[in-house]
Amino acid sequence: GGGAYGAAKAGGTFDLVRFVQQPQVLARIVSAVFALIVFACLVGDGYMSRADDPRLFCVFNHNEDACRYGIGIGVLAFLACIFFFMVDVYFPQISNTTDRKYLVLADLGFSGLWTFLWFIGFCFLTNQWSWARAEDVYIGADSARAAITFSFFSIFSWGLLLTFAY
Repeated sequence: GGGAYGAAKAGGTFDLVRFVQQPQVLARIVSAVFALIVFACLVGDGYMSRADDPRLFCVFNHNEDACRYGIGIGVLAFLACIFFFMVDVYFPQISNTTDRKYLVLADLGFSGLWTFLWFIGFCFLTNQWSWARAEDVYIGADSARAAITFSFFSIFSWGLLLTFAY
């Protein structure tokens, strides 16, 4: 039911099956998986080196900021998903409506900010990828495309979290 800030009465038992079936929890899990894919692709294959130069460079047009941005928002999004997942677990046990209010507002604000940051990340990575030379990217092309694709999907998954928080 409807109670204070989306929770019914405080207390009660925890039902894992019912909890995991909640749309907000499913969207949070999907968002965490997308973030994990983005930063894992960039950490794993986002940096290359040439045969004549052992220094590593970012596959996104040699722009280190593109790789750092994708890794940064991916890691922070993943950690935030874990944090808010734990908040979702303990939320029904919180009886103080002020605490509930602040947690819902934090989720709303963070989800809105991260929706925007994923949009910026998608645009930035796509732009830098379009300027990357084919001869510089021989192994990490699929990972770069995956990072771009899941950055795009993350816009919608975090937008969905924003809607649920609202």
